[in-house]
Amino acid sequence: MRPDTLLAFDTSAAHCAAALLLPDGRLIAVDEPMAKGQAERLLPMIEALLASAGLGFKDLTALGVGTGPGNFTGVRISVAFARGLSFSLGVPAIGVTRLEALAFGLPRPVTVVDDARRDSVYFQTFGQVADGFADGSAAVVAAHGLRVDGPVTGNGSALIGREPVPQPVALIAAIARIAAARAGTPQAPPAPFYLRGADAAPSSDPKPVILDA
Repeated sequence: MRPDTLLAFDTSAAHCAAALLLPDGRLIAVDEPMAKGQAERLLPMIEALLASAGLGFKDLTALGVGTGPGNFTGVRISVAFARGLSFSLGVPAIGVTRLEALAFGLPRPVTVVDDARRDSVYFQTFGQVADGFADGSAAVVAAHGLRVDGPVTGNGSALIGREPVPQPVALIAAIARIAAARAGTPQAPPAPFYLRGADAAPSSDPKPVILDA
């Protein structure tokens, strides 16, 4: 039986990140900032990361993937790659949301408040009820007037006038460790975690004309 080796990756924001969690508990990670080009960069990054540890894809026993919320296209890139790789290798793929990764390792209660643009935030509570939202609920809400009692974390904390609790580990490391903790239990295939629709505008091209046969 192969020792447990988990590969995690994430392209849900302006970065391309991957991490290897090795059987001895060591974690090797790489994270490159980039606003676009993740689809072309992800596979070479993973191949280089595996090579640096003297491993190949056949050595992997599980996958972890960031499922958002975040960049609409970026989320789809990672989730589609995880599902395809899971199928080809015959190993489980475990989805981890950005919000639960941001809360990883922090004492409860804590509320994640992450910038969702357009003066709004992604919001999820862990271990408490906050501003009428039940424990564990996630939503995208207006930043103005949002009140949260107790500690908050995430890059949207400043939008509600709060000092964020610092993250104990990098996002990709949190995704890897959460996925590893879930790897022994049945998991649904990873799916994008969207809290609102894409920002893309509908196409202005005219509809195609359908000709009769």
